[in-house]
Amino acid sequence: MTGTSPIPHPVAGASVLMAGATGGLGQALAAELHRRGATLTLVARTAGALDRLPVPGARLAVDLRSPHACETAVQTAADHAGRLDLLVNAVGVVAFGPVDELTVDAMEELFLTNTFVPIMLARAAMPVLQPGGAMVNISGVIAEQNLPGMAAYGASKAALRSFDEALAREFRRRKLRVLDARPPHTETGLADRAIEGRAPRFPPGLQPAQVATTICDAIEEGTADLPADAF
Repeated sequence: MTGTSPIPHPVAGASVLMAGATGGLGQALAAELHRRGATLTLVARTAGALDRLPVPGARLAVDLRSPHACETAVQTAADHAGRLDLLVNAVGVVAFGPVDELTVDAMEELFLTNTFVPIMLARAAMPVLQPGGAMVNISGVIAEQNLPGMAAYGASKAALRSFDEALAREFRRRKLRVLDARPPHTETGLADRAIEGRAPRFPPGLQPAQVATTICDAIEEGTADLPADAF
């Protein structure tokens, strides 16, 4: 999953489904996509948080941890703009702690949210995305090198990266593109909202706006893979 697509994808005028729009990175991506002229459909679990987003767009409060919800999100975006060009997925959860201390419930939630939601979104979007369109998933630097105390979280993200690698080949036959983004630690606040365990002390991370700009540049340039060192 390397190289560059021969067809760039301008964001201006594109219909974009922004999943996880109220998270730290999701908000930054929504703001940058809006700044570049996208027509947005903003999806998150909580209606109140969606209402507070300072960008225009259709809003859908839904829990994407089910196939039906993913299908609803895709159809809402297609109905809102008359088509779907880009699906940007910033949904994610994190947990910390040694494997023998992590509960099975936490392990299941990590893989359901970080791995299965992107798979279900891709499945729902494939028949709807316009030729030349793209899906962006954020596996993160942890997918390049896993760490102790984050083993299950890192595994869920590595699984997403592996999925993206194969999905890119399936998408190519449909004239679609997958962008797997692996930014280094970013100051999104996610580490402070762990579903289990306590975050280690991280060095200062990147700002979400910086990461969002790099990802949107990659979308427009036709990039197919965005490793940590690209940020």
